[in-house]
Formats: sequence, structure tokens, C-alpha cells
Amino acid sequence: MEKQDNHQLNIELSEEVAQGIYSNLAIISHSSSEFVLDFVRLMPGTPKAKVKSRIILTPEHAKRLMHALQDNIAKYEQQMGPIKQQAPQIPPMGFSQGEA
Repeated sequence: MEKQDNHQLNIELSEEVAQGIYSNLAIISHSSSEFVLDFVRLMPGTPKAKVKSRIILTPEHAKRLMHALQDNIAKYEQQMGPIKQQAPQIPPMGFSQGEA
């Protein structure tokens, strides 16, 4: 008889969330107690873009996320080859209050 792991975490993923949100720009800001990641979808030729999702993390979780991304990028590049980067062409931006 196997011993059941009492620390197992069951994670639920709804169909809506499983669809995902496409983002081609992330804006990161922070305070002493949290990191805020705003994910934006920029469309060519459009002067306005909306924040599609905002994630708020503790500094500890932000650092764990950074390490997890570094690990996953290294594994990806081992399988697929180096990810080529172009210089970002991001227009000047400002936040407006309202729907995001």
C-alpha cells in the first residue's frame, strides 16, 4: 500500500483560463512589498493598447518566477536552439485610467 502524499496540490484550470491571453509586451513595476506584471497586446499601427492581464506577486514569488523562466528558457534552447532577439521597438507609453 503506497503512502499518500499529504502535500499534493490539486490545481484546477477552467476552460476560459485554459484559452490563455496573448501578450507581446510585459510592463513590470514594483514597490517594497509587491511586483506588478501588466501584460499588454500591441497591434501594429494602433496607437492605443489595453492591459489584458495584471499579475501581482510578492518579491519572493517574483524571484521564483524569474528562476523558473530561466530554467524553462534554458531547456527550450537545448531542444530548439537559441532564441533570437531583436531590439524592441516600443513606442513611448503612458497609462490612462479606465478599462484595462
